[in-house]
Amino acid sequence: MLRFGIVGTNWITERFIQAAEETEQFELKAVYSRTEEKGRAFAAKHNNQPTVYTDLAEMASSDEVDAVYIASPNSLHAEQAIECMKHGKHVLCEKPLASNVKEVQAMLQTAKDHDVLLMEAMKSTLMPNFRVIANNLYKIGRVRRYFASYCQYSSRFDAFKQGTVLNAFKPEFSNGALMDLGIYCIYPMVTLFGKPEQVQASGIMLSSGVDGEGSILMRYPDMDGVVMYSKIADSYAPAEIQGENGTLVIDKINQPYDVKIYYRDGTIEDLRQPQMQESMFYEAREFIELIQTGRRDSTVNTLHNSLIVAEIMEEARRQMGLTFPADLR
Repeated sequence: MLRFGIVGTNWITERFIQAAEETEQFELKAVYSRTEEKGRAFAAKHNNQPTVYTDLAEMASSDEVDAVYIASPNSLHAEQAIECMKHGKHVLCEKPLASNVKEVQAMLQTAKDHDVLLMEAMKSTLMPNFRVIANNLYKIGRVRRYFASYCQYSSRFDAFKQGTVLNAFKPEFSNGALMDLGIYCIYPMVTLFGKPEQVQASGIMLSSGVDGEGSILMRYPDMDGVVMYSKIADSYAPAEIQGENGTLVIDKINQPYDVKIYYRDGTIEDLRQPQMQESMFYEAREFIELIQTGRRDSTVNTLHNSLIVAEIMEEARRQMGLTFPADLR
């Protein structure tokens, strides 16, 4: 069993715990929260009554914790992950890994210095049907375009329009559409095709100082990558990887379940694989297996990929004029 500490007491943390428990290798031992009241309320939901900490360093130094899952605001990821890794804890950190490239580089160096595993919790690239995409990519011939869209109207945007700015739209938390949703489009592209040669970005800035939506065009030697993302409008467009022999069509790039190839001769190949577990199960299993086998990097959500994604998003933000307080530290 791998003994986990949890940073963050929100809904995504609950989802992760439920998924990780399905691996039968996960044990919740500790919960960190800024307030003891919230920490105890969260811990009370779990039968084993994990220890509650309001001091992160104290939890990180505990002999009862092997690894830490971090699901705090984006602006806190780097500081909290580095603190845990300095105490020898393995870290699974929610996406985006950090606010900017500088923070990601510091996290990677800390993981190396202390010989611990650091992995970005990008669930989609570890799901069964993403592996189907990677394994069948050769069938469509030379790839000419990657297209992905993740546009989902945020329930918090209604409050925003009424004058209440919630955390999802606050730059001090390194939030916004690119960091929250755009990364789901960019990370799979990097996983499949590596680093683009050029990035061209545009976005719609909100009065709070974050982006509400945006588009990025990325150029590769013989193909391009197109991503669109939004928290202020919906889209129902599937993702496509367009090749000279056919096109891979993916229902949702952020959570692929349905994958088909539409060949130029009119035939359709259904590649969909059944998925029996929760979508976050696969990232939890990958992380746990890496630790158990002594490895220090994922074969899919590699640290190299995480750094490239951070570089793309930072360049996109530069072109949009989107700056976070974390960039000035």
